[in-house]
This record gives sequence, C-alpha cells and structure tokens, in this order.
Amino acid sequence: MADKVLTANRLSDGISVWLDAAGNWNEHLQDAFVARHKEAVDALEATGKQAFADNKVVDVNVVDVEEVDGVLRPLRMRERIRAEGPSIAYAAGYSGLTATAAPAA
Repeated sequence: MADKVLTANRLSDGISVWLDAAGNWNEHLQDAFVARHKEAVDALEATGKQAFADNKVVDVNVVDVEEVDGVLRPLRMRERIRAEGPSIAYAAGYSGLTATAAPAA
C-alpha cells in the first residue's frame, strides 16, 4: 500500500490544506500526517468526513504520496500542483502559494 495523506480545501478561503498529526489543517504538505497502514487511512477518511460535516473544509481526499530523501511528493500531478503551485511559469514573482516579490506598482 502506498503512503497516504489527507488533503482538502479550507472553506474560508479555498487554500489547499493537509491534515497534520495533531489534527490541524495546515498549508504545508511536508507537515502532513502520513498514513502507512489501513487503520491509519481509515482514521484519515473518518476525520475528513467529520471536518467536511463541520464546514471546515471541502473537496476532502486521501491521496497517495511518496517520500524521497525525507520529502513528501504526491504521486498524481493534480496533487503536486495543489501542493507546489502551477507547473509552468505563472507570473513574474509568483512561486506556488506564496509570492516571492511584491507586484510592480
């Protein structure tokens, strides 16, 4: 079985988030809790359903990841884009979810 993490979009602003080991939704895939066996995956699914029911997140999914040299990487391209930002040059100064430079005035 592939390692898995729980991802969703935060209801308040639509930002991609991942569930961490403390049960908090955060914006960084590298902080996500990694499920490595069926029981842990089942717990992630239950937690995701409850967070959706509580109107905390939408589009809840358990997704496959791989860990390479201590870095988590989603297996599907869709999830890589959600975690890392656009796969092509998007706009000057834009790097994933955090802009690296202020827009020109």
